[in-house]
This record gives sequence, C-alpha cells and structure tokens, in this order.
Amino acid sequence: MDSILVGRTALVTGGGRGLGLAMAEAVARAGAKVALLDVRDEVRDAAERLAAATGAEVVGVMADVTDETSVEVALAEVEDRFGVVDALINAAGVADVTSALDITPEQFRRVVDINLTGTFFVCRAFARRLIAAGKTGSGVTIASMSGLRVNRPQDQAAYNASKAGVAMLTKSLAVEWLPLGIRLNSISPGYFASEQTLEVPRDRPEQFAEWMAHTPAGRMGEPHELGPLAVYLLGDASAYVVGQSIVIDGGYTAL
Repeated sequence: MDSILVGRTALVTGGGRGLGLAMAEAVARAGAKVALLDVRDEVRDAAERLAAATGAEVVGVMADVTDETSVEVALAEVEDRFGVVDALINAAGVADVTSALDITPEQFRRVVDINLTGTFFVCRAFARRLIAAGKTGSGVTIASMSGLRVNRPQDQAAYNASKAGVAMLTKSLAVEWLPLGIRLNSISPGYFASEQTLEVPRDRPEQFAEWMAHTPAGRMGEPHELGPLAVYLLGDASAYVVGQSIVIDGGYTAL
C-alpha cells in the first residue's frame, strides 16, 4: 500500500486525533503529503508525531469547518505548502446523546453544523480549488451506520439525522461533480474504539453489552481498520466506485 497515493496531497479534517488521525496515518503511509485540519491546537503536535512515525510530509492547520472563511484560509495555507489538495477525508464530527425531547436548538444546530454543513463547506472548497487548478481528485466523507439504523440504547436523533444527511450529500455531490473529474464516496463506520467510545465499556458496561449483542463481530473496530478502506477510495483502483456509502460495522447493519 506504500505507493498508492504517491504524488497526492491529502487533507484530513478532524485529523488531530481519533479516527481522523488513524486514517491520516494510513494515507501518509500510502505516500501522500498530509495536512491535518482540526479546530483544536493539538493538531500541530499530532502532525509532528505523524511525520516522525511515517516519514511523510505532514502539516497541522487549525480551522473551524462550520466557518467557510476559516476553511478557505486553511486550504490556501495547505496549497501554499504542498500544492493543490487532490485527496480529501472529511472526518470532523461530533455526537450528542441528549434526548430529542430535551435537546436545545443550540445543541441540535451544533451537531448539524459540524457534521453536515461543515462537510459541505470543506467538500465545496476542495472542489472549487481543484477546478480552478484544472486538476482531478477524490474525496471521502465520514457518515455512520447511525444514518442507516437507529442504534440503541443511546438517544441521538440529531446525530443520526446529520449522518444520514452526510451520506446523501455525498451521493448528490458525487453525481454533480464526477463530470468535472471529482469523485466522492462515504464511509459509514460502526462502533470503533476511539477515545469517545472507549468510555462506554469503562463507564457504562450495560450499554456496551447491548452494542456488542447487536454486533456479530462481537467487538468494536480498531481505528487502523478504517485506513485501508479510505486509501482504496482515494486511489485509482476505486475509479469506478462513485457516490457509495460503504459500511464497515462488524455486521451491525446486517441484522
């Protein structure tokens, strides 16, 4: 896999930690230059660690995906450093398990703004710069199995709706932009062992037991298991894969 993305410049939003950083590592090991984008200032330290671990060229950039100007400034910075971004992973996201009866308008809008609107802003900035440069590219958004199933026992209507929106947004943009040389797909992960989800088996074992009872694999996914799929979707081997939402969930949605 070490040469699949050689010559490419990849942007990974939500890249400062968790699943975003895990996918960024896979992209770096596949030969791409990598820009990590995150709202947290720890993204710069994450970039230094990733560069040391992989030997790749990596930069960390702070930006807020819900602010279109912030996104544009970040992409311009990356372009000045590495050239036009032609590979994209949209992994910035947030969850909220407040019940639908109790969630405030501000909480609801925050989930939708980060997960859905932020994904749109980044995809559009990516596409506009590619078109202006006369280049082609490929991108991956991160939806969720929660856009396909109301997974229980947590209440998360805002999150579920936002992730269903990401999958349909991706399909829509994929069809609209493919004639322009821009190919998009989404990944719908199930339960993965990120910082957030690892709190569940530790703090809420009954909830974790219910998760596992509905996951035929009987375990959470490991972050490194997402990377090869992201690399495949960004690379030329998947050229005929367009507008798909590929589920990787240990069989959860097969039941």
